[in-house]
Amino acid sequence: MPYAVYRTTVFSKKRDVFSNDFKNQIDHIEGQLKENPYVGKPLGVRWFREKKLDVFRMYYLIYEDLQAVYIITLSGKKDQQKVINTIRILLEQYRSEIEEKVTC
Repeated sequence: MPYAVYRTTVFSKKRDVFSNDFKNQIDHIEGQLKENPYVGKPLGVRWFREKKLDVFRMYYLIYEDLQAVYIITLSGKKDQQKVINTIRILLEQYRSEIEEKVTC
């Protein structure tokens, strides 16, 4: 069964500033995530991953119990560790957000 893919507001706003070609690359990756959410590089645990897009990294969380992927944000290599640390701090908030999105 395919996974549902959701985006945070932050990710959607960042995505909007890119060219249509880059947006198409993002859409392609979202399609991959629906079929296999484990395509990216794991970040310490199986359910927290990143996928490279040119010089950017797309960060996402996998919720097996909800059959959902939550795309959190995009960043460059320079901000990679800061973004990873921030996502780890906000895991409970992201869980609440994705549960709300899935039940709507």
